[in-house]
Amino acid sequence: MLDLYTDSSPNGFKVTIALHELQLPYRLHPVNLDTGEQHRPQFLALNPHARIPVIHDHETGITLFESAAILLYLAERSGSLLPQDPVGRWETIKWLQFHASSVGPILGQRVHFELFAQQQLPAAIARYRRLSEELFAVLDARLAEHPYLAADQYSIADIAHFGWTHIARIIDFDFSQHRHLSAWHDRVAQRPAVRLGVTIPAPASGA
Repeated sequence: MLDLYTDSSPNGFKVTIALHELQLPYRLHPVNLDTGEQHRPQFLALNPHARIPVIHDHETGITLFESAAILLYLAERSGSLLPQDPVGRWETIKWLQFHASSVGPILGQRVHFELFAQQQLPAAIARYRRLSEELFAVLDARLAEHPYLAADQYSIADIAHFGWTHIARIIDFDFSQHRHLSAWHDRVAQRPAVRLGVTIPAPASGA
């Protein structure tokens, strides 16, 4: 049995989607970020960085934080959503790492400076808008040639990126001019596990 500690956020949705795609049973432990539950000692014992999501696998005794690591673990545990051939496997890992090192951090900073910063900093807003547009263009070019990020197979790389494009749509970070990325997003959004995953523990509702 898996325990999942999460809230309604881009990173949290990646894991709830994956769990339902893989049909892995789990117990949900909501962590309310708005009230600071992530700073309680019980949660810090799981992740000293006070971030969701976190999983604990009672069967193996493994506890993991960082959504990319969790996605890799779940895919390997179940033998699905991560191709077994070397080329497909490393294509998946490459695009998963692209998300973890570039897409997620840059869109996260854009969210902060545009929506949450107490002082509006036009230079910072312009920088992260430009960087996010560059990322959208990279993804669009990839998806112009392949139906999914790891080529022909839906994988954890797609789940990782969808977590943030889902939020980008909700908060009106428009990427509609990137038609291949938009078509991919709409296609992934129709998957039953995705439609369910983005409602756990509650749907996102704009910033």
